[in-house]
Amino acid sequence: MRKKRILLLSEGFGKGHTQAAHALSVELRQNSSEIITRVIELGAFLHPTLAPWVFSAYRRTVTSQPKLYGMLYRNQYKKSLNRVAGLALHRIFYAQTKAVIRQLRPDIIVCTHPFPSIIVSRLKRAGLPVPLFTVITDYDVHGTWIDPSVDKYLVSTPSVRDHLLRRGVPETHVEVTGIPVHPNFRQEHSKEQTLSEFGLKDMPTVMVMGGGWGVFKKEEKEELLTYIASWSEHIQLLICLGTNEKARQQLLEEEVFRRPNVHLIGFTREISKLMDISDLLITKPGGMTCTEAMAKGIPMLFYSPIPGQEEKNCQYFQEQGYGQMITSLDMIEHWFKLLLEQYPELSKRRSDVRTHQQFRAQDCSKAIIQYLKLSDKRPYIKSSTTTPLIQWY
Repeated sequence: MRKKRILLLSEGFGKGHTQAAHALSVELRQNSSEIITRVIELGAFLHPTLAPWVFSAYRRTVTSQPKLYGMLYRNQYKKSLNRVAGLALHRIFYAQTKAVIRQLRPDIIVCTHPFPSIIVSRLKRAGLPVPLFTVITDYDVHGTWIDPSVDKYLVSTPSVRDHLLRRGVPETHVEVTGIPVHPNFRQEHSKEQTLSEFGLKDMPTVMVMGGGWGVFKKEEKEELLTYIASWSEHIQLLICLGTNEKARQQLLEEEVFRRPNVHLIGFTREISKLMDISDLLITKPGGMTCTEAMAKGIPMLFYSPIPGQEEKNCQYFQEQGYGQMITSLDMIEHWFKLLLEQYPELSKRRSDVRTHQQFRAQDCSKAIIQYLKLSDKRPYIKSSTTTPLIQWY
């Protein structure tokens, strides 16, 4: 019997969207042996030369001109993608995306970024018979996510569902599932093994994250990071810089970041383990990072949210009591002193956060599998006459 094929499409604007796609892919395959999946970052896959330039320009804009980005975000907040941008996506991606889908012949397409969702929606209006699920990977919903051709939205919270309903999305097309996180973030790893693996000490530990790109603005490095590093005699610091090796080397040039209890960590697939041995997370409020931290039950402090979706995420997590926005260095001092006074009892409270989560991450995969079970007919897509260049795994 032919296995059900699930194509997951993302984009490389930040790391969270693709992390969600991979997390969902793993969850789907773990929940059913009758499923195969494929994750594709559409822009990088179709245009490997152009995509890095686009992503770099986006990164420079949100870090160096956040007010401009915020203005653009708010201006389009209640609108679908404008006509010019839609036409650009059509010209650049439409025909090639259609060819990819024709080669892979998926039973369902799941998008974790609005751009591939827009493209597939347009293909559906032109006759593509494949169901389209869209996973909204933040705690708010921008207008670009919304399209009548989406068969089902999988969303983080009831408030996001209500927002979609107010925008005219039928109630049957929305399901509250939480944001998918990799199963590793629902496991509790051995503290002793992790400390040994990374050469760390059993002492109060704070993790600092600059997002998947490891970006810290100049003022954040000079004020926030330098101040945090000044506590290293009493607190172990894990400063995660992602793929930004340049930033890691720049920090290593300063004596304060070369102290024994300061660890500058580059790209790693072991963030779930490092979160398990950390007592506090200082981070930008990206939807994926915060969801992973929530799954671990680790308290959070937020800095420099990108105007728009990260501000909304920050608002949600503060309202739910999972974290606080850093308003001054005094707040960091307060938390660090609290950590020192109450260690290790403070870390034992993390189970309370896990217990009170409303939605389990695996609900996303269950919703997709249930939809496939209820659908008796597979979509008919005329196959390519050439040998497929893209393979399932």
